[in-house]
Amino acid sequence: MGERTPYFCIAVFAAVLASVATPSAQTDRLPCPTGTELFTEYRLFFGRSRGNVEVVSDAAWRAFLAKEITPRFPDGLTVLDAAGQWRDGPGTIVRERTKLVIILVKRDTGGMRRTDEIAAAYKHAFAQQSVLRVVTASCVSF
Repeated sequence: MGERTPYFCIAVFAAVLASVATPSAQTDRLPCPTGTELFTEYRLFFGRSRGNVEVVSDAAWRAFLAKEITPRFPDGLTVLDAAGQWRDGPGTIVRERTKLVIILVKRDTGGMRRTDEIAAAYKHAFAQQSVLRVVTASCVSF
């Protein structure tokens, strides 16, 4: 088989990703067991450092949570402390304290838009490059 161009590989990857990784594609195929209900789960990872300096104190995090996250998801969420790491441009492994926020919402309730707003607010407030977001379908019971 001939060599593939990078553009071909990107196009194939994008097509596969669009068909299986979007929240609607995931949730349309997920059979939930009896007694559970289909929700969308958002996991947001908030790094607390810039370079090797922690810029998001515990007090600053609590204020951000109260001002930006809780009003957008007042029905509930979970916040966990985590230890994150990533590779910077020159290849150095950077380790930092991280906050992981887990949010479960019913389908089609604007979760993507609201998590976009939260990520944008965090990046702006703390001069962060990114907020990692993972979106999955989950079968939930209360």
